[in-house]
Amino acid sequence: MYAERASRLDGAVVWTRTVLTTPGPARPVLPDGCMDLLWADGTLYVAGPDTRAHPPGETPAGADARYDGVRFAPGAAPAFLGVPAHELRDQRVELADLWPAARVRALAGRVGGAPDPAVALEDLALRHAADAPRPDPVLRAVARRLDAGAAVTAAAEAAGLSARHLHRRCLYAFGYGPKTLARILRLQRALALVRAGVPYADAALAAGCADQAHLSREVRDLAGTTLGAYTASLSANSETPQPSGSSTTA
Repeated sequence: MYAERASRLDGAVVWTRTVLTTPGPARPVLPDGCMDLLWADGTLYVAGPDTRAHPPGETPAGADARYDGVRFAPGAAPAFLGVPAHELRDQRVELADLWPAARVRALAGRVGGAPDPAVALEDLALRHAADAPRPDPVLRAVARRLDAGAAVTAAAEAAGLSARHLHRRCLYAFGYGPKTLARILRLQRALALVRAGVPYADAALAAGCADQAHLSREVRDLAGTTLGAYTASLSANSETPQPSGSSTTA
């Protein structure tokens, strides 16, 4: 079971996922251009930006597993963490590997002792974000333009950046260049339409793909599956589709 809500932290989402011991198919976690702060099994983790699908975390034998997270807006997590996004690309790392271990233990104690870990995790994020540098507003605008379907060249021009300068800044903020970010955001737009019941060909064109075959290639490359298998997983799995690229510790 998966649930999410808008966070009090600007542009972020708070989510909770419970993995039951009942056997059943589990969909992979797909790239989405975001990074997450996670709480799982008594440990704080960071999920870096994904360029490929990740398998869901395994449920401990004989018990249900719960994961809580704060998913930052695209480009916002590096300023919060003090770590370039590209250094965490396709990784799940403990927060103690990035911040002083004693500090992380204290933070983990607060989250673990709270009645609702998701709320405590959000409070942690809010407190730290108040003292952290602000995310790059130029790159947040770039992400919004790309998510709206703008071409990379147009987004760079609107931001007043050269292609090389934009690529370098995108590596820091998103973990990959603007072309990869645009592909991932386009895939998310297309799959959102598919989940809403829009036919494949119509979803492909509405999301900015050339045709259904183009969308099918993107699903294979970025999601590691096929459109048919993805749709079948929606029917077979009762969970709400997971937009996050980091709903598990993988």
